[in-house]
Amino acid sequence: MEMASDLRRWDELIPEALSLIFNSLSFKEKLTAVPMVCKPWSKVVMGSDCWREIDIEEWSNGCQSQHLDQMIQMLVARSGGSMRKLCVSELQNDMIFSFIAEHANALQTLRLRRSGISDSVVEQTIGRFSNITFLDLSYCGKIGSRSLKAIGMNCKLLTGLCRNIHPSYSAGILMNDEADAIATTMPRLKHLEIAYHIINSQGALQILEGCPELEFMDLRGCWDVQLDDKFFGEKFPKLNVLGPSVDDCYDEDLEDSVKFGCKSDKLTTSNWSFWPFS
Repeated sequence: MEMASDLRRWDELIPEALSLIFNSLSFKEKLTAVPMVCKPWSKVVMGSDCWREIDIEEWSNGCQSQHLDQMIQMLVARSGGSMRKLCVSELQNDMIFSFIAEHANALQTLRLRRSGISDSVVEQTIGRFSNITFLDLSYCGKIGSRSLKAIGMNCKLLTGLCRNIHPSYSAGILMNDEADAIATTMPRLKHLEIAYHIINSQGALQILEGCPELEFMDLRGCWDVQLDDKFFGEKFPKLNVLGPSVDDCYDEDLEDSVKFGCKSDKLTTSNWSFWPFS
C-alpha cells in the first residue's frame, strides 16, 4: 500500500509534461486516442501546446478537399495562433491558403507539396508569412515566378526553399524566370531544391551569385545546366550540389507526386464520423 501511495497518477501530471508526451505521438493518436482516455488528458490534448507543430502531410494525400479543409481549420484553431510548423499536401483551393495566412503570425516552417494554390492568392497573402524560414512548394503546378518573387520580397528570413517539379510538368518550358526570382529576392537562402526545372547554366549561375550563402543545391534533372563538379569545387567550395545527373530516373517523392489518391493503410479518411471536427 505504501508503494501504491508513492506512485504518481498519470492523470495528475502537470499539463506541460503531458503535452511533451503527447507531442511524441502520431497525429492520429493525438486526435482520436488520447482524448478518449480521461477528461484531464482530453483537455490537455485540445490545448495549443499540442498543436504548435502540425504534420498531416501523409494523411492528406488523396484526401477529399472538403475533409482536408475541415481538418486544417480545426487544427489551426486549436493552435491558438501559436502554430510554428504546418505540413500538408494537396490543398485544392485558394480559400484554405488564405485561412492559413490569417493564422501564420508564428509560422516558421510551411510545406504545401502538390497543392493547387495560385499566383494571385500568394501575392495577396504572403505578407502574413513574414516569419517563414523554410518553405516547400514542390509540385505546385499553378504558381510560378510571380509567387517566388512575392515570397522573396516578403519573407526576409527565408533560408530554405524546395521547388521541385515532376519531369512531366516541366517538359519544354524554360523556367529561368523562376531562377531570376530566386536570385534577385532570396539572398539568405542556404538550402535550395529545384529538381527537374528546365533552367540553363546562366540561370544556375544567377542563383549562385544572388544567393551567396547557399550550402546545398539540388539540380537533379536540370539537364541544361552544363556545370561540372570541378567548376563547383573551384568557384563555390562550400556548396554541396546534387545533380544534374540522376542515378535512378527520379526519386520516390517525384514518383508519388503524380499518384493522387494513393494513401497509407495506417491512416484513412473513411468512416468520417470518428474524426472529431471541433
